[in-house]
Amino acid sequence: MTSIQPLAGGFSVRHPTWDDLPAALALTIICDNALGDAGDFSLEELRNEWRVIDLERDAWLVFAPDGTLVGCGMLRLWAGVQHVGDTCVHPDYYGRGIGSLLLRVAEERARERLAEAPAGARVTIRQYVTGAAVPAGQLFASLGYARVRTYWRMGIALSAPPAEPAWPAGIGVRTFVRGQDERPTFTASDEAFEDHFGHVPGNFEDWVERRLGGGDFDPGLWFLAVEGETIAGIVLCHATREAEGMVETLGVRRAWRGRGLGKALLLHAFGAFHRRGKRAVRLYVDSQNLTGATRLYERAGMHVERELVDYEKELRPGIELARQSLAS
Repeated sequence: MTSIQPLAGGFSVRHPTWDDLPAALALTIICDNALGDAGDFSLEELRNEWRVIDLERDAWLVFAPDGTLVGCGMLRLWAGVQHVGDTCVHPDYYGRGIGSLLLRVAEERARERLAEAPAGARVTIRQYVTGAAVPAGQLFASLGYARVRTYWRMGIALSAPPAEPAWPAGIGVRTFVRGQDERPTFTASDEAFEDHFGHVPGNFEDWVERRLGGGDFDPGLWFLAVEGETIAGIVLCHATREAEGMVETLGVRRAWRGRGLGKALLLHAFGAFHRRGKRAVRLYVDSQNLTGATRLYERAGMHVERELVDYEKELRPGIELARQSLAS
C-alpha cells in the first residue's frame, strides 16, 4: 500500500471524503488565480472527476496546522498504461515539500498498479501544469519527468449568433438518444481519436461511466453527424458555468474527413450554446494536433487562452501502445 509520511511543521495528509469537495474546488480556483487564470472548473465537474476514481487509494489532501487545505492530488489510470496525475498546491505554501510529497505518493500508487498493464507494454505517469508555473516544471524535472507535449485551452466569445454550419452533402445532424446511441457513439469517438497523440483504445464501460454518469451530462448538447444510420462525426458538449459552455469532444471519423464536417459540427455547437444564453465556449486541444484541429478552431474564430504542459515519467519500459505519430 502507498505510504504517506507526515510533513514537518504540523502538516497532515489524508485521503479525501466527499465532504472535502467544496474546499478542494476552492483550492483549485486559488491555484488557477495565482497563475493568472480565472479557471474553468465547476463543482459539478470536480465531483465528476472524483466520482470515477477511488478516493481511498487514488487521491490525497494536505492540510496546514490550522486545518486549511493547502494541497491536493489525484491519479487516474487509462487503459492500464497511462497514469494521469493532477496536483495542486496553495501558492502561500510553496517550498514546504507539499508538491514533492503528492508526486511521490502518486508515483508509488502507480507502481502498485503495474500488474494491471498489458504484458510487455510501456507504462508512464503524466502530470499537467499551466505553462506559467515554472517552479512546478522544475520540480517535475528534478523528479525524473520530461516535458513531452503542450496543450491549449482555446475559447471564443459569442457576442452575436455564430455563422450557420455548411453540412457536407448527405450528412444530417441529430442529438444523442440515451439507450440507443451509447455503443455507436463510443465507437465513433474512439475511431476519430485514433490519430491523436497519446491515444490508447478505450473501454466502453469506463467511457459510459465517465461520460454519461455525471450530473452535467446533457444529451441535448451531444450532437451526432450521421450519413444514413452511420455516425460520421461527433461533438459532445456540456454547460460549465452560467454563461459558458465546453466542447468536450469533437471528432470526425477518417472516411468523412476533408469535407468540412468538423467545422460544421463546431459551429452547430456554438449555435446551440448561443441559443441557451451561453456567451463563451471553450475546449482543450493538443497544440501539435496530428490532424490539424488547431487550424480548424482558429478558422472558426477561437483563440488560445491558456497553455498546459504535459510532463511524463516512464515507470516501465516496453512496447508503446499510445499513438505517437500518424505513422505509428
